[in-house]
Amino acid sequence: MMQARFLSGFPWNLLGTSQHKILPLIQIASLTGVYGVSFLVVWFSLSLVCAVMVIIQRPTMRSAWIGEVILPLLVAGVTFGFGYHRIMQPSVPGRELKIVLVQPSIPQTLIWDAKESTNRFQQLLRLSEQALTNKPEVLIWPEAAVPNLLRWHKETYQAVTDLARSHKVWMIIGADDAEPRRNTPNPNDADYFNSSFLVSPEGQIAKSYRKRLLVVFGEYIPLVRWLPFLKYFTPIEEGGFTPGDRPVPFEMDRWGERPREPSDGRSGLTAGSSPGVLPHQKVKTSVLICFEDNFPHAVREYVDEDTDFLVNLTNNGWFGEGAAQWQHAANALFRAVENGLPLVRCTNNGLTCWVDAHGRLRDIFGLDSGNVYGAGFVTIRVPLLPPGQKRGPTFYHEHGDWFGWGCVAVAALSLLLQLARRRVTV
Repeated sequence: MMQARFLSGFPWNLLGTSQHKILPLIQIASLTGVYGVSFLVVWFSLSLVCAVMVIIQRPTMRSAWIGEVILPLLVAGVTFGFGYHRIMQPSVPGRELKIVLVQPSIPQTLIWDAKESTNRFQQLLRLSEQALTNKPEVLIWPEAAVPNLLRWHKETYQAVTDLARSHKVWMIIGADDAEPRRNTPNPNDADYFNSSFLVSPEGQIAKSYRKRLLVVFGEYIPLVRWLPFLKYFTPIEEGGFTPGDRPVPFEMDRWGERPREPSDGRSGLTAGSSPGVLPHQKVKTSVLICFEDNFPHAVREYVDEDTDFLVNLTNNGWFGEGAAQWQHAANALFRAVENGLPLVRCTNNGLTCWVDAHGRLRDIFGLDSGNVYGAGFVTIRVPLLPPGQKRGPTFYHEHGDWFGWGCVAVAALSLLLQLARRRVTV
């Protein structure tokens, strides 16, 4: 619980994440968050250790060890039963959203090389043009894909908006942003943000979101106000990013399928509609940038009852071609389980994919070719709820870290009781 919060938090590879492939087990996260899975791992492991100790200490009592494992076994069985029941629930037939995810695979050294900005941006545009031949409704670029400040660099802004306008496609892209700093004597002072933008098919910036949870010593320096020399240790030239202040939902208009004629011949059109007009629909998502999808308590704030799915834009180029890309995806899939809705991941060099509401990794780019770190794109179809239907919130989404904080309270109380007994004994 402290790891996820201290100095803005870094909840990477929490213990429960190790069980990400055991789908029935991790469904308990919809009640307790990933912390419930961690608890089961610790409890079951300790029960086995205690059972072995009993066998060693009391070898003549052959069944004494059973008392150490019976309760955790029972709880594990109930947990698996709950998970199987949740997974086997029939899905409600609904809509699908066709999305293309672009993975540019930009080496981290080039991201910081201003001389290569034009070349890598042109490569990104060419890759996107190829991807758009699949006629998606939404095109997504990862974090740090755009080399310049989108709103303040005319050529970059023109290229992005022209791409959206010419293909009549919604775009969700990762790009830095800046604003002049208020109440400062230097007119050139500015606040910089790690941002994402929603670009409409008309070529307009419809919404923008600024990353709230920054990477310590990577995007911001703690205590820099009192220890200003620390700013020279950050890789960000401006000395660090400024955090955003709130989640920003992205809403996209789309046109649904024309209603089908029922078998009895009666029209399937609603009152006021006509055969030549398709029903108007909206799709709603929220964007998480970089490792924001690692924070259970924070991601809850990005989900409303009518949110269709979440999007994560991330740049894992920092790690080269390593295991961290897989670790990040394993951590992120718990957010889908905890909140009961899909998560779309668009990354710089892996893993670009989407996660269903039960935590399954779907349509991983490069998995078939054996190179998840290369450049390319993947077209996915994300399931949406039927028009007008709300997604039932999970218990975790409604009540948050009740289980985690409960464990903290019990542990603290136990510690205080132990200290009190020692004082009485002394």
